[in-house]
Amino acid sequence: MRFNHLGLPVRDYRRSLEFYSAYFGFDPASAQEYPDGTVIVRDANGFDLALHPVGQVGEQPAFLHAGFRAAEPAEVRTLLARLQADGVPIVEQDDEDALMAFKCLDPDGHRVEVYWEPLVTGGA
Repeated sequence: MRFNHLGLPVRDYRRSLEFYSAYFGFDPASAQEYPDGTVIVRDANGFDLALHPVGQVGEQPAFLHAGFRAAEPAEVRTLLARLQADGVPIVEQDDEDALMAFKCLDPDGHRVEVYWEPLVTGGA
């Protein structure tokens, strides 16, 4: 068993679909709309993002976020530069030997983290 989908409340699913397609690899051709208005879109790894339309998205705790692990620090830096150039709000950044990461806000204020850190084997 594996964690395979995330549902997000969104004000405009088209805008969210464009955001997650442009920056995070979700395939708009896979988008499927359901009777309740939810649109589910899939990435190349088979992860489903369910975008559910709502009138308003409330404020969320600062810790609540979705995360994407990058294969190397340069991948994090490249995406960060793209998002900054496009005016996407960046709310946190770390650039250390053992962690390269940032968090940005999607169109509805959901925090999205992109990070790289060395894989640790063993442990808890």
